[in-house]
Amino acid sequence: MLDTLLYPLEWVVANIMVIWHQIWTWVGLDPAAGITWALAIVGLVITIRAALIPLFVKQIKASRAMQLISPDLKKIQDKYKGKKDQASREAMSRETMELYAKHKTNPFSSCLPMLIQAPIFFALFRVLNGRLEGNAASGTSTAGIGMLTDQVQYQAQHATLFGASLSDSFFNSEGSAAKILSAVLIVMMVATTFTTQHQLTRKNLPAAALEGPMAQQQKILMYVLPFIFVLSGPNFPVGVLIYWTTTNLWTLGQQWYVIRNNPAPGSEAERAYLARQAAKEAKHGIRASESKDTVVIEQPQVEAPKVSGQRQQPKRKSRGGSKAKPVPVTEDDDNKDVS
Repeated sequence: MLDTLLYPLEWVVANIMVIWHQIWTWVGLDPAAGITWALAIVGLVITIRAALIPLFVKQIKASRAMQLISPDLKKIQDKYKGKKDQASREAMSRETMELYAKHKTNPFSSCLPMLIQAPIFFALFRVLNGRLEGNAASGTSTAGIGMLTDQVQYQAQHATLFGASLSDSFFNSEGSAAKILSAVLIVMMVATTFTTQHQLTRKNLPAAALEGPMAQQQKILMYVLPFIFVLSGPNFPVGVLIYWTTTNLWTLGQQWYVIRNNPAPGSEAERAYLARQAAKEAKHGIRASESKDTVVIEQPQVEAPKVSGQRQQPKRKSRGGSKAKPVPVTEDDDNKDVS
C-alpha cells in the first residue's frame, strides 16, 4: 500500500534529480562525480521550494497571526477554565473559531508546507536508501524508475562525495569519511533548524505575543526539533542530509526576506523596518534637494538705472582741444539754465 502511494512521488523525485544531473553535466561537471549528484539534490530542493513559495508565505502569515492572537486565546481559555459542562465547551470552541476567522488563520495553515514536504522527503529517502543502497549492497541491477535508468542508477551508486557515497549514513557506512560528512551535515541541519525557529519567534513577534500557551509551544518546538534531528540524523543517508540542510538554508533565507519586508506589527523586525524606511526617505529627500539645486540656475539680475531728481549735464570741453577737468554743475546752475 505504501509503495503504491509513494511510487508517483518517487518517480517525480527521481526525474527531477536526473534532469538537474544532466544540467550540471552540461555545465561541465563530471557526471560520475559525487558533487554532481549532490548538486542535483540541491536542484531538487530549489525546484520543490520554488513551487511551494505561495504556501510558505501563507505559512509565515498564519504562524505570525497565531502568535499575535495568543493573548486573546489565553483570555478565552481563562474564561472557561474549570468549566467542563457541554455548553461551556461549545461556547469556548465557538469563540475560538470566531477568533480564527476574524484573523483569517488556523493552526493547520502554519503546518501545511511541512506536511506537503513530508511525503517528498520520504520519497527521496526511498530513492536514496532503497534503490541506490539496495542495488549497491546486492550488486545486482533492478528496474529503474523514470529517467533514473539502470545505467544512471549504477553511476549514482558509485559516486562519492569526500569519500562517502550518497546512500551512506552515519550508522551504516564503512570507514570514517561517511561518518565525518554525516556528522558535519547533521550539525548544519540542527543549527539551521534552530536559527529558523529563533528568527521566526524572536524577531518577528511583539513582546505581548511572546507570552502565553502558543509562545510556550513555539519555544518548546524551537528546542525539540533540533534534538529530534540529533537523534534521527545518524540514520539518514548523506543525500537526505544534503536535501534537509539545503531546504533549511532556503527556508532561512526566504523567511528572512519575508520578515524583513513584511514584519509583524510591534515586533523588533518592524522597528528595524521603520528605521530603514525613515533613513531611506531622509536620504531620498536630501538627494532630491541636491538635484533640484543643480538643475535650477540662477540668472544674474540686471538692476534698472536709478532715477533721481538731479539731471546730469554734459561735460564742458576746453578750447584748443586739450582735455580739461570737468566743471561740476550744481543744482542752482541747473535752475538758472531752466529759467
